[in-house]
Amino acid sequence: MEELAGIIILGIFAQWLAWRVKIPAILPLIVIGLLVGPLSTLFTADGSKLISPIFEVAGEDAVGRGLFPGESLFYFVSLAIGVILFEGGLTLQFREVRETQRSILRLISVGSLITFVGAGLAAHYIMDLGWSISFLFAALIIVTGPTVIAPILQNIPLNRNVSTVLKWEGILIDPLGALVAVLVFEFISSTDHGFGFTTEALRTFVQIVIYGGTLGFLAGYGLFHIIKRELVPHYLLNVFILAYVLFIFVLSDQLAHESGLLAVVVMGLVLANKDVPRIKEILSFKESLSVLLISILFILLAANMNMAELRLLTEDWRPLALFGCVILVLRPLSVFISTARGNLSTNEKLFISWVGPRGIVAAGIASLFGLKLAADGVPGAEYITPLVFMIVLGTVLINATTARLVARLLNVIQDTSSGVLVLGANDFAITISEYLKEQGREVFLVDSNSSNIRRAREKGLRGIVGNIYNSDLSDEYDLLDVGYMLALTGSNDVNDYAIHRYEDIFGERGAYRLITADEMKESGATAEDEHIFSHTDDFINLSEAHRESAVIHEHKLYSQRELLDLLLIAAEEKYSIPLFIKAPDGGLTVIPYDPETLDVDDGEYHLVYLGVKLPDVKSSRPRVTEEQGKL
Repeated sequence: MEELAGIIILGIFAQWLAWRVKIPAILPLIVIGLLVGPLSTLFTADGSKLISPIFEVAGEDAVGRGLFPGESLFYFVSLAIGVILFEGGLTLQFREVRETQRSILRLISVGSLITFVGAGLAAHYIMDLGWSISFLFAALIIVTGPTVIAPILQNIPLNRNVSTVLKWEGILIDPLGALVAVLVFEFISSTDHGFGFTTEALRTFVQIVIYGGTLGFLAGYGLFHIIKRELVPHYLLNVFILAYVLFIFVLSDQLAHESGLLAVVVMGLVLANKDVPRIKEILSFKESLSVLLISILFILLAANMNMAELRLLTEDWRPLALFGCVILVLRPLSVFISTARGNLSTNEKLFISWVGPRGIVAAGIASLFGLKLAADGVPGAEYITPLVFMIVLGTVLINATTARLVARLLNVIQDTSSGVLVLGANDFAITISEYLKEQGREVFLVDSNSSNIRRAREKGLRGIVGNIYNSDLSDEYDLLDVGYMLALTGSNDVNDYAIHRYEDIFGERGAYRLITADEMKESGATAEDEHIFSHTDDFINLSEAHRESAVIHEHKLYSQRELLDLLLIAAEEKYSIPLFIKAPDGGLTVIPYDPETLDVDDGEYHLVYLGVKLPDVKSSRPRVTEEQGKL
């Protein structure tokens, strides 16, 4: 009981520690696992592990210690990896692949092939491993993964090209890399642990692909219709999906041995690319479950290693040479070849070459396959887990500690964050977002109403379905380049909460909310309240103005007097609402409480407003003398 409770407590502590110091969670998880596992044998009185994943009895009269008897640990790891891969498949949407640059697609295809072939050859010739184990190792280290890339991107303001490539490589290659690893493992298993070709091996391999792929596809569509038709009550939906995933995993494994992982990945892909109701809620539950499983899983897997496996890495120069080959040769080679015809600069390619941390999928599947192959007596299988763990720990540690320094040296850090986060996808917020997009801004709308987000996406805007109270927007990859925030929902509480929670994350250059009706009546909004978007118009005013005329106008300004006159007229009018002052360089400034502080040059600035067109205030323009009009 103490060991099981200790694993959960230590796992959640490692997750918190990773969040606190801004590093990938896999690093403290594996370190803690090693400390309570093989390394603890160095200081315990009887030389036993503090946490022993596998139940063992040292002697006839000894009391057994451990958590999982027999092959139970293998079964738990299999099911946990299946759930984690299903959650990973849910993040892969094909429409987002089409929006990415050509270099990203080449990086996950050509780049992965280069890594796979190169790492397989390196493992064979450097470590003297058999071809089957060498290429299994190569397949496992293809993946980077979003869980290890995210902390780096969130803490370093990289420019748009670099952050986009790293972000989508991590998202896309995670389930795809896992799929490659599964297929290689299945081919090895079907050839009786060799790498030769036989008719029986090919038949078994094709059978695994067909059963796993077909069952996963059909199960994904079946689950989609179950959710869409509300055949399961809301309070049971998340746990039903968990049971459904486990059922499909086990069923596929029964039909074709070891096809379960392929089935759940495909099932996740199908759901990710369908308009599934409450998908955000489902993802949130799966993410929480994955965090718990990952926390338990990697402490168990690291603790299950023994000192003999660690000595394989410390008493021989070859693992270090293999590590150097992977990060210093294969990663740069794959990046430069894959992006040869892209729009990335040399410095950007160098930084992407340096940042390639391997993640949870690599370590988890490596342990799973390592356990199974070692149990089957496959020569060299004992190297799989320690070698992959070495790659994972080494790349995460190096990238987490040096990424910022390297980014500054290569000058790939962006000067400012110009993206805009708009909370609330109502009618006038969508119109304002369209205008901002036309001005060259990256705009993202967040709303808990999926219909509102669907309308925004139909207009070419990027939208995220999420409840601001339940969703952690700081984990959203798309929002890494956001520097402005506009809280434009109809709820004063939501707007105020959003400003206080996310101002430091997304509002570093400006965070604004709508004024409340009480503030308008009581003149509670003052010059000191820098977060007010409009000091004279609340949600109702903006909605009515948009209903009257859903158009945003630009009025050229010739003097500050003209600006003040226009603002006075707009205040008297009901359906014209000033939004921004547009500068000659295209910069937009939210109109302050005291507009007299604004300095507008003759004919160089514009008043941007929503609603009915304002009259042309010619009387306020400065007179141009005959002398001034001459060239």
